[in-house]
Amino acid sequence: MALQEIDFSKTLTDEQVYDTIMKNYSNLSREWIFHQWNWMNNVYWSFKDHYKYMIIISLVEKTFQFYDQMNLHFSYDDYYSKSYLQIDKFSITELCEKLDLPKETVRRKVLELEKEGVINRSKKKIIIDRKAFGFVKPQNQIKFSSKYILLVSYALNKDKIYVKKLDQKTIEDIIKKRFTLCWRWFYRMQIPLIIGYQKFMQDLTTFHIWGTICMNQVLNVSKQLETKSKSTPLDYLTTSNTLIENVGSSSGISAMSISDMTHIPRATIIRKCKYLIKHDLVKMNEKKQYVLSTLNFKKILPYQAEAFKNKAKFIRKVLNLLVIS
Repeated sequence: MALQEIDFSKTLTDEQVYDTIMKNYSNLSREWIFHQWNWMNNVYWSFKDHYKYMIIISLVEKTFQFYDQMNLHFSYDDYYSKSYLQIDKFSITELCEKLDLPKETVRRKVLELEKEGVINRSKKKIIIDRKAFGFVKPQNQIKFSSKYILLVSYALNKDKIYVKKLDQKTIEDIIKKRFTLCWRWFYRMQIPLIIGYQKFMQDLTTFHIWGTICMNQVLNVSKQLETKSKSTPLDYLTTSNTLIENVGSSSGISAMSISDMTHIPRATIIRKCKYLIKHDLVKMNEKKQYVLSTLNFKKILPYQAEAFKNKAKFIRKVLNLLVIS
């Protein structure tokens, strides 16, 4: 079989994708925030516990890593036709380091997952039962991710950086065809991204709540963003400042609404929002609704910049895979 010739001039670098995302942020921010909010809802809804989900996908990512090293690639359908997954050399310490969690927490969550029949341990090996697949099967997430990748490809097309013209189904198809490879890239983006915010915001529940407030505010100021960016997209700094400047009495969200949207108990939301208010990440408006604080942007900027670099790497790999496929 003849080797395929690859035109490297048509492939992307991480820097090109990152710069395009930051430059066209007003056109991309709404879809990205919605993408991440849906992801966090799936993380929580699966077990009503963010960390159990993170443990499961960390173990799955370890399996994907092994497949990649052995040059084994499974499609979406082939992968989910398996009755179980076996992870060799399971280590509580490795999970603790990956998720930046205390040993006691990880050990307790693993025991709970065992009692629920999701995983089974045998010495240093661990088996993820098929019942866990329904919790982590990313049927909708592939659609959300493909839609965002498509928007980034449009921006790259416009700047003549990426020449391939795509549609959402083409992106979905390549992700499903090379699922274990592409979704390993996805987990390698999401796991450090989520854990980075956890370090900053105390825990994942707090981050989930903050993200819901952020998404609500983006939806409320979308008209202002569209007006400002009619001729030219706004960059990250200008878009973020617009979000903060347009905080008003009508743009907030109540604890009850956050609870309805996330299924997190209202009492937990009120308690976590006290932490966010104390650290100037959110505040309350006249209607006792939560909105982003004016200090939010400056505080969160270093974490978002690092998260966006991981995002650019994931998107670059998928878009380049489409070039060479």
